[in-house]
Amino acid sequence: MPPFAPMLSKAADRLPEAPVGEVLFEPKWDGFRCIVFRDGEEVVLGSRNEKPLTRYFPELLDPIRDMLPNRCVLDGEVVVATERGLDFDALGQRIHPAESRINRLAVETPASFVAFDLIALGDDDLTTRPFGERRRLLAETMATAAPPLHLSPITDDRALAADWFERFEGAGFDGVMAKPVADPYLPNKRSILKIKHQRTADMVVAGYRVHKDGQGVGSLLLGLHDDDGRLWSIGVASSFTAARRLELVDELAPYVDGGIEGHPWAQWGEAEAHGETRMPGAPSRWSGGKDQSWVPLRCELVAEVGFQGLTSGRLRHPAKFLRWRPDKDAAECRYDQLDLAVPVELRQLFGDDRFTA
Repeated sequence: MPPFAPMLSKAADRLPEAPVGEVLFEPKWDGFRCIVFRDGEEVVLGSRNEKPLTRYFPELLDPIRDMLPNRCVLDGEVVVATERGLDFDALGQRIHPAESRINRLAVETPASFVAFDLIALGDDDLTTRPFGERRRLLAETMATAAPPLHLSPITDDRALAADWFERFEGAGFDGVMAKPVADPYLPNKRSILKIKHQRTADMVVAGYRVHKDGQGVGSLLLGLHDDDGRLWSIGVASSFTAARRLELVDELAPYVDGGIEGHPWAQWGEAEAHGETRMPGAPSRWSGGKDQSWVPLRCELVAEVGFQGLTSGRLRHPAKFLRWRPDKDAAECRYDQLDLAVPVELRQLFGDDRFTA
């Protein structure tokens, strides 16, 4: 019965080495973790933090009633698939207090549910069963399911999982999950592995924010050029040590003079100029009154940063500064260095008509 705490994962640097058949690998879906409870006509969608998601995804309720067993509990992910792959931003917009907006977006950006574990079936609590058995029962349970319900791909082939890890990122996946075949389902325990993407890219440092304590650089404002040469805000690099924050002030000082003159983001100080575009310095529901002011720099400095992934053209999480790239021209820092094709497996799973070639 809801609420129910799902099994969790812990980070790993690489895919585990294990004899074939002992570990199963799945894509790490970039969506909302969701536990589906069905008892006859009653359906509840539970989140990772045990709060209900039911009202936000009304388009999933009838398919669940139509295609899943009369009494069951499934673990999976709610995702929004678009022509670019999985769209976490579009998914996040579904969490809204207005029912009219929810119903409109249910049509405009419909969600899908991808199942990857079976927790209960009929009168049977399956949490003590090994994952291999639960997965077999899940495949039987989902045998007649059709969109928007999907069964997550899975393999015991480490080489194929490594191939997924490289190619699936272009569709918005976070990485690959590794699940021991013999393990039971352990609610709220970090007993499975997640291997997440860590990529690098060269980005323009177009400004910085002073650290909240007033001492040194708190974050670097990063940008990339599009095909037309326009510089877009992509996110920040942060988490510097106290000593490094002070060093950065000196390293950035030569680029401060004339920084605002002709800066492509010069209007960020004017709230009315932001509209619906997310920009550093813009007031937002997330800023909570924090000082969002920034120091513009001449857009000449290039940094190599490490990052995990993108959502709608922006960094999903703050990047990690790695080093300066004085050998690179800022104009070379373009989005096309990040372009990856949507893998064929995703087109097959969600339907070719959703994706461009």
